[in-house]
Amino acid sequence: MSNETDIVWISSSHVSQRFDRPLLEYLSQYVNVDQWEYHHHLDKGSSIDEAVNFLDEFLSQSSYPVNLAGHGAGGAIALTFARRYPQKVRCSSREPRKARSLVLLSVASQPANTWHVYYYLQRKLFTMSRRQVLKNCVRHLFGEQSQNTTKKLMGILYRDLEQSPLHSLFKLIELPQGGVSMPMMVCGSKNDSIVNSPALKDWLKEFKPGDILWECPKGHHFFHYFYPQQVGEEMLSFWQPYYLQSMLKSQPVDRNLTN
Repeated sequence: MSNETDIVWISSSHVSQRFDRPLLEYLSQYVNVDQWEYHHHLDKGSSIDEAVNFLDEFLSQSSYPVNLAGHGAGGAIALTFARRYPQKVRCSSREPRKARSLVLLSVASQPANTWHVYYYLQRKLFTMSRRQVLKNCVRHLFGEQSQNTTKKLMGILYRDLEQSPLHSLFKLIELPQGGVSMPMMVCGSKNDSIVNSPALKDWLKEFKPGDILWECPKGHHFFHYFYPQQVGEEMLSFWQPYYLQSMLKSQPVDRNLTN
């Protein structure tokens, strides 16, 4: 981890990183971004505590606090870490110019309510095959896609289920609700059926002065993949009062969903 790192992006699995890439490439034009991803041993059970402990080991390489950000289950890991180790995310009041923050994308006020919960509940409540449920998940997470793209996304989602530190078919967990001590921004999409507007706006009860809630007009659950520039500009605007000196404009790049 570089001592010049501004932002650490938290990923809950290796396979989900492809959906974060456009946003991180956009942000990297203006700030120094490191990406951390959760890995668990295949012969051991995964857990949010294990993920947070691994993240702590990684961030211990830095001599100063950092800004954390993440989407979905990655955001839930970042949130749990920020609550457990607030001194490692923000600087002391003697260093106000280096105040640090937390940015959450598609994270409900109950942070454990990720898309994985939707999948497992569908498997438990209805007599549908894994394939049928995964196909439904693609539609809810990405909107209508071609048959070929849907098939590829179903494979990606299945691998993400295997790597998630939060849930399994046998156990759905809950995490503590509430805010954090450092500045926080919560982002979502107005047409996200997993973390919908009511679930997102429930965060407002936990907000303190300076916290921000922003909704992308569309983009479903992975709105940051479809609209990296728009999301990135909002994040940079949130960070600017704390330490960014200037921002530039750029045009978004079209990308193939399954690259």
